Amino acid sequence: MTYWDERYRSTVPEERSWTEADPLESLALIDALGLEPSDALIDVGGGASQLVDALLARGFVDLTVLDLAASALDEARARLEDPTLASRVEWIVADVTSWSPVRTYRLWHDRAVFHFLTDAAAREDYVRVLLKATAVGSAVVLATFAPDGPETCSGLPVARHDAEGLATAIGPAFELTRAERVMHTTPWGSTQPFTWAVLERRTQRART
Repeated sequence: MTYWDERYRSTVPEERSWTEADPLESLALIDALGLEPSDALIDVGGGASQLVDALLARGFVDLTVLDLAASALDEARARLEDPTLASRVEWIVADVTSWSPVRTYRLWHDRAVFHFLTDAAAREDYVRVLLKATAVGSAVVLATFAPDGPETCSGLPVARHDAEGLATAIGPAFELTRAERVMHTTPWGSTQPFTWAVLERRTQRART
């Protein structure tokens, strides 16, 4: 069992700092991209997030949720009471840094993973997978703790970023098109500053 499996099995949503009752910022940024219901979307590190529920409600039919923790995906799947809805989602248990995507996605969404990649090699692996999973015209919606955000999360160290730092880390194939600073309120009322960035893939060029 992975560290994150245990975290999900031993807690309820109200005990997890990252829980959002409504993924409002994700939805606002996704809505602004003007995606079609048939576009392929992947939520990386989606865990038990409510985002998949909201995207299904918006009529999206090609959704993938990837997470290290099988228990988190089980929780999300069980929450979708209509089995026809759950069947419209591909659920993948994997470490994104070593995952081998077999297709590309119009949208890559990550609110939970990138700030846990505290060494350069892991970030490079992430970007290599991102490049394989996207094409020219794809968009990335990415959130991490801001530079003045927490130094740890769930007992693990994190790397904090501003929008320009995220753009540099993701590399020259992507252009930063939008950046926001958002305060996340945990279920127990504390606040955490996040950096949100939208990056759009402009070229096939990989990192040099």
